[in-house]
Amino acid sequence: MSTPRPPRLSSLRALKHRDFAFLWGGAALSNIGTWMEVLALGVYVTKVTGRAEWTGGVAALTWLPSILLSPLGGALGDRFDRRRAVALGALVQMVLAGALAALAFTGGLTVRWVAVISFLNGCAVTLFMPAFSALIAVSVPKEDLHSALSLNSAQANLGRICGPALAALLIAHADIGWVLLLNTLSFGAVMLALLGVRGAPATAKPASPEGLWAGIARGFQVARADEALLMAMGGTLAIAICIAPFTALAPVMAIRVFGQDAGATSMLVTAQGTGALLAALSAGTLADRMGRGRLLEVSLLLIGPVAAAYWWSPSLGVATGAVLLLGALYMLTLTGLATLCQARVSGELQARIASLNSMLLFVGFTVGVWSQGALADRLGVRPVMGGAAFGFLLFTVLLRTLRSRGFAAYET
Repeated sequence: MSTPRPPRLSSLRALKHRDFAFLWGGAALSNIGTWMEVLALGVYVTKVTGRAEWTGGVAALTWLPSILLSPLGGALGDRFDRRRAVALGALVQMVLAGALAALAFTGGLTVRWVAVISFLNGCAVTLFMPAFSALIAVSVPKEDLHSALSLNSAQANLGRICGPALAALLIAHADIGWVLLLNTLSFGAVMLALLGVRGAPATAKPASPEGLWAGIARGFQVARADEALLMAMGGTLAIAICIAPFTALAPVMAIRVFGQDAGATSMLVTAQGTGALLAALSAGTLADRMGRGRLLEVSLLLIGPVAAAYWWSPSLGVATGAVLLLGALYMLTLTGLATLCQARVSGELQARIASLNSMLLFVGFTVGVWSQGALADRLGVRPVMGGAAFGFLLFTVLLRTLRSRGFAAYET
């Protein structure tokens, strides 16, 4: 008797759930604005300073607060109304984006202001994103969790496709302030989407009363006691340090390496987003055919060599093709690791485990993007970034050798 083939569009099945569809749509519109701002500020800092260290350093400030605030954000997300937490986070980010726009229109925008507001924005994201991740997780049944997390990554990368292209067009024909203003308005989409969410639990409803700090400690204890969670979080940290900086250093690749401008930066960021979007749309089908653990393992083994190929690309055209594939693998690895983490814990712990995984991603990214940017100014962009990618390949092979069962043993 033959095994039934998975539906062609199994990757999209989470969209049949109303609450998830509302959350997905609002976040997708908001992320277009976010990526417009990311490109605009990256180009601005690179042009004003002319140094990769500054570009990476300012990007790192967005994630620096996660070192201290991620566990707190996870505990709050499991303790209070998640819809209200997400709405408050969107409001804070709207105010900060509006401040950047006002500075740009009045001629007061400086690298220092970009750094300060990036740091404050990072605080908001760190505190309120775990509530959004938990809200996504409970908006679908467990069998559709991988589809939901893949599509959540897809909407973020849809922003990478549309946002940079729109930003590059506006920068070429208008003031950077218009880019920042559109990002400010985009946060309204999240608030409107939350009005349509009805069925997803607002809070986790823990079985017994638990203090805030005790709740944070329990999240750490659960993660430490589970070998699969430790493996997944270790993989997330290694990717963040060695691979993830490519997402923030596209302006360095376009301007410093290839001598291009905002248009080339937009091309690289858009290609990355396109690859991630295509991967997200096929991730469910691939997971059904290969098994989620095996798909994750293959993606981890491939991402290092592909990242090295990107950084050593001889031309912008080759780099664009390489970063498209890199974006796909980046999405598959991080989504696979996040799915493993979420599926192994109960609903009352999902925000805390999501926050710990995010903390490692943000901490690793902060260390990786700043250190690689600083070393690139001294040793060259290609040797430093390519060397980090090769280092990740060695880490993956070592992990696979020490844990012979690999991630394929932890099917979710």
